Amino acid sequence: MFAPHADDEVLGLGGAIARWAREGHEIHVAVATRGYPPLFSPEEEAACQAEARRAHARLGVAGSRFLDLPAAELDTLRHRDLNARLLDCLREVAPEELYLPFPGDLHRDHQLVFASALVAARPGNHGPRALYAYETLSETNWNAPFLTPSFTPNHYVDISSSLEDKLDAFALFRSQLRPPPHERSLQALRALATLRGATIGVAAAEAFVAIRTIH
Repeated sequence: MFAPHADDEVLGLGGAIARWAREGHEIHVAVATRGYPPLFSPEEEAACQAEARRAHARLGVAGSRFLDLPAAELDTLRHRDLNARLLDCLREVAPEELYLPFPGDLHRDHQLVFASALVAARPGNHGPRALYAYETLSETNWNAPFLTPSFTPNHYVDISSSLEDKLDAFALFRSQLRPPPHERSLQALRALATLRGATIGVAAAEAFVAIRTIH
């Protein structure tokens, strides 16, 4: 999966990652960006990357890649350069399924990672057989309805058995964790998982939009 920033992977599909890893699947995460001065201090970035590594270990991620592109400044890169970096990841891992940030997310970095990932994942171009977009609480839900794409899920993963793994992993992101009622609180993540689960009749779920599947 591609995460624009460290923690998006846990917010979007931490429960699915934990479940699939426990079932014997090999999960790889590529974090596209890191923080650079003056927007972020070296200490802040080092702490965030350490948190991500601990969270990945908690979820059972097999491979973690940090592409070290500039956070909140992906729009300063040439589009083809971002395409190439993501394509390199796909060539190295050759995933069967690929999970991307939703293109309607408020954060520009999310939009750009989605667009470049679609270029990199073209059929016949080391592309996976299935592509899905995940939702990121505090980004996906803050878009402008009727003006940008609306997140309307059509694919769900039951995480009833792995919700606590997701919450434990996000709790390791102490730099990102907030007290309730903030969206980046454990209570908010649990509430969203409960809502998505109720939609399909299970205790907890994560929701996705299927972009393309090849059978």
